Amino acid sequence: MKRFVYQILFPLTTAMIWGSSFVAQSESADHIGAFTFNAARCFVGFLALLALLPLLRRLNQTPQPELTAAEKKAQRKGLIWGGFCCGTALALACNLQQLGMVAGASAGKTSFITTLYVVLVPICGLFLKKKVPLTVWLGVMVAVAGLYCLCIKEDFTIVLSDFLVLLCAFAYTLQILVIDHFAPHHDGVALSCVQFFFTAAWSAVGMLIFEMDQFSWQALGLCIGDILYVGIISGGVAYTLQILAQKDSGNPTMVSLLLSLESVFGALAGAIFLHETLSGREYLGCVLMLIAVVLAQLPAPKRKRAAAE
Repeated sequence: MKRFVYQILFPLTTAMIWGSSFVAQSESADHIGAFTFNAARCFVGFLALLALLPLLRRLNQTPQPELTAAEKKAQRKGLIWGGFCCGTALALACNLQQLGMVAGASAGKTSFITTLYVVLVPICGLFLKKKVPLTVWLGVMVAVAGLYCLCIKEDFTIVLSDFLVLLCAFAYTLQILVIDHFAPHHDGVALSCVQFFFTAAWSAVGMLIFEMDQFSWQALGLCIGDILYVGIISGGVAYTLQILAQKDSGNPTMVSLLLSLESVFGALAGAIFLHETLSGREYLGCVLMLIAVVLAQLPAPKRKRAAAE
């Protein structure tokens, strides 16, 4: 039973929460600007993680060596710098995504295009001299076909909203690579907390520059439920479930595959709550993107050991 909870239930619930958050983003896009929404949601997410920090640290506990005062000071500086870099990349990604939704991208289509980062991350390993498995290359080819069905119109053009979401997938790839650089050297929960703070700060700067002329407390009030849901439930609760799943499941491949169902739940939530519809070609694109994501996360086949000498 415990194996089912950690290996199936927790990651599946996390994917459902993340997928449904696209509905909240889409609804908010009708009332407030992208930078305003992300400044609010990330600040709420920062507060949620800050409140859950003691619990999350216990869940993600790893042995820590004793540090001198100078080493602790250097570690704090490194944490702030890492959070700044990760938060900057996340601000770029989530604001491109929300700008795409403000421009008209549907929740379902956004969820599938965004998951392209799952395929892009291992490809970027080439620049780090890492071997890319055959399954990833197959995933890339399927993803290209899926993106063509989702984004390219019959006259071979792409609308602005889809282009912004496509850029968002590349930005999320950058953010994951930046996290991979800093995460081994810092507490993951604390790094995520600082990351949310700087994402909120950068989004607030964007709001002050581009959206103050259209800012309205009344409009913000209409989105308060969506902001709290994305900030607390999608940020704090889902993050906790993700840590529990990845820590105690014993099957990281199964967990990662279930987490990738975020795109499916995003499309389902858009259809159920927003009554979104896609064309047959776009549905085919969604199926191809899901196949690409699954292929990219399958473990590389192990080579058979050579015969004994």
